[in-house]
Amino acid sequence: MSTYKKAYLAGGCFWGMEDLFRTRPGVVDTEVGYQGGENTNPTYKYHPGHAEGLEITYNPDETSFEELLDYFFRMHNPTTVDQQGNDRGSSYRSAIFYQNAEEKQMAEDMINRVNGSGKWEDKVVTTLEPWSTFWKAEEYHQDYLEKNPNGYTCHFLRFEESYI
Repeated sequence: MSTYKKAYLAGGCFWGMEDLFRTRPGVVDTEVGYQGGENTNPTYKYHPGHAEGLEITYNPDETSFEELLDYFFRMHNPTTVDQQGNDRGSSYRSAIFYQNAEEKQMAEDMINRVNGSGKWEDKVVTTLEPWSTFWKAEEYHQDYLEKNPNGYTCHFLRFEESYI
């Protein structure tokens, strides 16, 4: 029996990321929240420096951190600084919050693959940030696009072909 693992990613508005990641094979649970900022107990109205992020609980017997990164780099634009779609500001930055040296190395390797793929005109600007406390967002943000199927999202699968 497997022990579940967690991954922490930010790539723009957390609603769209959650909506796409929740359907991935091996993903057991998702929570939206805030990470990498300046204050404790951040809220949607006050989260200076925090990225809108996603905590992904996954079964490593069914998917890997590398496969999650691969999907991450195909479902958002990792080449725009502090922006996804119409959303602008550091809250919407592309970031990987690595928990150990192995995750950091996998993230660096994936960024090199993405940059070398020629799929994007510009280079990846995704930041690699050491894991910090993940603060769960308010309940009305959890599963937002399931509750509001016509809600805003700028996330979609941009490339079918894997970087792996």
